[in-house]
Amino acid sequence: MPQKGTNEQKQAVQEQFGKNAEHYVQSPSHAQGDDLALLKDWIEPQPQWIVLDIATGGGHVARTLAPHVQQVVATDLTRPMLEAASRANQRAGTKNILYVQADAEQLPFLDESFEAVTCRIAAHHFPQPEQFIREVSRVLRPGGRFLFIDNVVPADPELADFINRIEKMRDRSHGRCLSVEQWQQLFAANRLQVLRQRDRKKRFDFPAWVRRTSEGPQQEAAVEQFILEAKEQWQAYLEVKVENQRVLTHQLDEWMAICQKKGND
Repeated sequence: MPQKGTNEQKQAVQEQFGKNAEHYVQSPSHAQGDDLALLKDWIEPQPQWIVLDIATGGGHVARTLAPHVQQVVATDLTRPMLEAASRANQRAGTKNILYVQADAEQLPFLDESFEAVTCRIAAHHFPQPEQFIREVSRVLRPGGRFLFIDNVVPADPELADFINRIEKMRDRSHGRCLSVEQWQQLFAANRLQVLRQRDRKKRFDFPAWVRRTSEGPQQEAAVEQFILEAKEQWQAYLEVKVENQRVLTHQLDEWMAICQKKGND
């Protein structure tokens, strides 16, 4: 049985993304980014493939890959998010996408159903990342590709906790960002071999970033004050730019990896 905290976390995700569905379709940090341009080159999709896009959000990955494969199955925990993605993809003229409301940690698909699986900027919302990766491996065919993109934290536990605290204060649907090392361990434990990877820094306009998920000015001010009172070395890691005691910009780490599922030994 899922723990109470797990259910509460997933309910928070549904509420957050349900009320902001259209915004996530248009969000620059989701709709843009050179990672979308790299998808095809990294995955090397084939016309006969059926691809699973987990936590599709605004449908950006599904829309990018759809012209190159037989079908994309786009899943999301939040029905309004799926509906918004469907509308955006229809406007773009993309027709070979099937939409399924599904939990990333309990996928409703048979074993080895997909030639490729993707998940972009979503896993930090999942309460049980180890279960998510087990499900990815289960539904992926041997030799299949898994493309993973998400925000990550450094290996230092204190700094990681600080960054996750900021994210949780800003967005109650946030679960936990893992470090690259933690993701690599989960991949290795589930027969997912990393073939290629890259790190990049993402810079955000802080007022817009914090406003996107906040429930009011009081919450936004609390997040800003928490950063302003943080250790100098932690502020330096995030490259926080402050002017007149106001946070203007900051940056977060993102990790992108392409894996291949190993066959049974």
